Amino acid sequence: MERVSLSADLEVSRLIYGLWRLGDDTDCSVKHVQAKLEACLSQGITTFDQADIYGGYTSEEIFGNALKASPALRDQMEIITKCDIMLLSEQYPDRRVKHYDTSAKHIETSVDASLKKMGIEKIDLLLLHRPDPLMDHNETGAALDALVKSGKVTAVGVSNFMKWDWTLLQSAMNEKLVTNQIEINLAAHESLTNGSIAFLQEAAIKPMAWSPLAGGSLVVQGSGGPTAVQQALAAMGSAQGVGADAVAVAWLLKHPATILPVVGTNNLQRIAALSDAFKVQMSREDWYVLYQAALGGEVP
Repeated sequence: MERVSLSADLEVSRLIYGLWRLGDDTDCSVKHVQAKLEACLSQGITTFDQADIYGGYTSEEIFGNALKASPALRDQMEIITKCDIMLLSEQYPDRRVKHYDTSAKHIETSVDASLKKMGIEKIDLLLLHRPDPLMDHNETGAALDALVKSGKVTAVGVSNFMKWDWTLLQSAMNEKLVTNQIEINLAAHESLTNGSIAFLQEAAIKPMAWSPLAGGSLVVQGSGGPTAVQQALAAMGSAQGVGADAVAVAWLLKHPATILPVVGTNNLQRIAALSDAFKVQMSREDWYVLYQAALGGEVP
């Protein structure tokens, strides 16, 4: 599988396996989680995407249990995690409202907790999960710089940031932000035209795309029958001997920004087929057929 350099010290796989739903599986045993990780690694998917809040604050620990049981797995992968979303949770009964926290204290505490839960010595990539209206960019930037300098984190980036959020934070940092993980798919394609992707391309920053299948809505039919996008994906997939999901991911891979899709499923058969996206031969017109279906009509 193609490898992509995000910085001088960090290289990732072109497809990233997302662990958002890891804690939702009916089987969270070490053996089953290891089977998922090994199914990814066998395809060259070496980068795994976490967040402190995933699975109601359980996903990192579930993942960590698998790594602790088979330490050799850690040496074959790059681990991403995120922080700053503060959920209402039984684990934090004193919280009164869901909010964001980009204070130095919280970032440092969250990183230490993530390292402990996953049983690792270093996070390869730390992302701020959401823009925080109360962010003190000088404090936050200094905290991120300090984490890299300390060796706890290899590189830092953001998620769901707009250009102005990015530039504000970057202005207070010595380290370079290396990516922005945003929602990009055939149902949420605004970033292709609102300047978000163009800004990253200009800066030679590789974006990550969360929810490349729009939470499954691109491939799972509703009671009203298939949508125009679903029909187009199915037809293209059938013609090339792959699933509609592979075509939806290939649509992202086609873009010259070198988008890194974050794909996630708990089904071992689907995990084994994630790299089918690279089998898809997609011409410029094929890309626009899908885009037109998503727009609901011709481009202007």
